[in-house]
Amino acid sequence: MSRVIFDIETAGKDFDSLDPAVQEYLLRWAESDDEKTEVKEGLSLYPLTAEVITIGMLNPDTGKGVVYFQNNSDPVLPFEEEGLTYESGTEKEIISKFWEKIRAYDQFVTFNGRGFDCPFILVRSAVHRLKPSRELMPNRYGDAHIDLFDQLTFFGASRRKFSLDMWCRAFGIKSPKAGGISGQDVKDLYRTGKHLEIARYCAGDIRATAELMSVWEKHMRFSNR
Repeated sequence: MSRVIFDIETAGKDFDSLDPAVQEYLLRWAESDDEKTEVKEGLSLYPLTAEVITIGMLNPDTGKGVVYFQNNSDPVLPFEEEGLTYESGTEKEIISKFWEKIRAYDQFVTFNGRGFDCPFILVRSAVHRLKPSRELMPNRYGDAHIDLFDQLTFFGASRRKFSLDMWCRAFGIKSPKAGGISGQDVKDLYRTGKHLEIARYCAGDIRATAELMSVWEKHMRFSNR
């Protein structure tokens, strides 16, 4: 069975650039200054107020993959680094390349893909009038999509929900946060033109997810075969 791991990075729009009616809607339930700040800083979490700026894809069986990323400064020609090919483009272009790539795989693997990555890509695809090449939200309990966030919490049976970083630290896997970048930094890095840094951070995420998947498969997943 061919399979691919993928992960996305997103960046929210500048709050002041939004239409006044949208600003008013977003702040409708925010009363304190702290609540208003939280709303403004959380725009990257929603596909109606943010864009996909990076998509990383890795074949865990070959160690090969690709990272598509937006780059608003100098054009970056495709280049390879540690088994991953880096290609830049607009949001529409990188999402279109994602749909072309993923159709070749039988199974895809994510960490919290059902809760974030997959719905985000689907909405942003619709914004650009791009048609999905496959179902990103299949049966939650099937094998087409292995969401490690679901698997490691036994589909919500465990009360506490931990981040990818926490799982990596627990299992001795190099965390993508070890380089000093976290998801909260992505928006500022994007605004300051550090697009390749974001792409490499995403590469760290998909590599860590591959290692985490290996631990789950070998030591947690039950198989009677």
